[in-house]
Amino acid sequence: MKIKRITLAVVRALGRGEIVWETTTPGFYARCQKSDAVAYGVKYRTASGRDRWSNIGRHGAPWTPDQAREEAKVILGEVAKGRDPTGEERAARKAKRVAELCDLYLADAAAGRLLTQRKIPKKASTLATDRGRIERHIKPLLGHMAVDAVAREDIEHFQHAVAEGKTAARVKTKRRGLARVSGGKGTASRTVGLLGAIFSYAVRHRMRPDNPVRGVMRFADGQRKRRASDDEYAVLGAALRQGEADGIWPAAIAVTRFLTLTGWRRGEALGLRWSEIDLARRTATLADSKTGRSIRPLSRAACDLLRTLPRMTKGELVFPATRGDGCMQGFPKLWARIARLGGLPADVTPHVLRHSFASLAGDLGYSEPTIAALVGHKGQTITSRYVHSADAVLLAAADSVANRILELMGEGMSGGGIVPLRRAGG
Repeated sequence: MKIKRITLAVVRALGRGEIVWETTTPGFYARCQKSDAVAYGVKYRTASGRDRWSNIGRHGAPWTPDQAREEAKVILGEVAKGRDPTGEERAARKAKRVAELCDLYLADAAAGRLLTQRKIPKKASTLATDRGRIERHIKPLLGHMAVDAVAREDIEHFQHAVAEGKTAARVKTKRRGLARVSGGKGTASRTVGLLGAIFSYAVRHRMRPDNPVRGVMRFADGQRKRRASDDEYAVLGAALRQGEADGIWPAAIAVTRFLTLTGWRRGEALGLRWSEIDLARRTATLADSKTGRSIRPLSRAACDLLRTLPRMTKGELVFPATRGDGCMQGFPKLWARIARLGGLPADVTPHVLRHSFASLAGDLGYSEPTIAALVGHKGQTITSRYVHSADAVLLAAADSVANRILELMGEGMSGGGIVPLRRAGG
């Protein structure tokens, strides 16, 4: 029933289950419930076209028709500004604390509802990293706080606390048994970056009006400039040969050589499948690298290495694990054994091999775009999206760098040869 104005007499006359709408304040209503109690509310439509029922309160202390009408007008005023008061209240109830907000964020990310800058869902490995930072740093320090109470100062204090090691711990894990959480400036900076994404999610879902991470000065996430010296390459070569003699898992020896000769990321090499390799064209096509689909030139040395490897009857991984069909999860320990054999410094890691490959390519005079193509940095040109195989120039560059590395490792030249360049218009 619609009437011009809701009054005390109208409210007292309502029967059970009846609802009356006011025309002077569109959407404002009074409804008698099954218990004879009367509740006031307002119905409105959001900017996205969704109908909302916003409960104001029961008739009686403190709500009267006049007071409820004024509250309805306030709500309708917020709606006119583009807000959704009821939706915001529901979202706030879902995540009253930062810990609950983090859980919502992870659930949506795992379901593929949150996209990266490349417009694709987060990978499982990224989600695992995010989950680790949330459980080991964010929840212990900020998890108890109300979402709308977190201020910029809290984020700054959080960053310094992580950098100073206040979240350092030894954590039991299902897979490896024990994980060491150390903190530090790099971890602090990257975790604050994740917090920025989490609070952007909160703003988008109207859990709070602003992002407290915005404006926080993060620690410089230092670029790793460490590269292997000529002597360290020689030591690594000797360690690999000794590792073969000592019976270290052959696939671990092979993937270490492959990383050294290609400059690939560790995960890319460990996840490489035979179906992604074209030895005739000396090309690898990675469908889902860190930067998306990636075409990589393979040097003759890398191809020679691949040809020596047996193709396992189970699974397609080029560098299989010691047991099962999955990736080689134990590679960090196997790498440590190899490094100990040669007495390599602790800061020489598989990532250092990648940086060293790029640095050697620079020493040999290759341009940044060429080096980027060799190691799989994101292509910046439209042309790079349509390349299906490595061209002769890139293959020659890959050969040059790999041969130099073999020379430094004391393993001589592999294959050599001249790669013919295409003629213009050919």
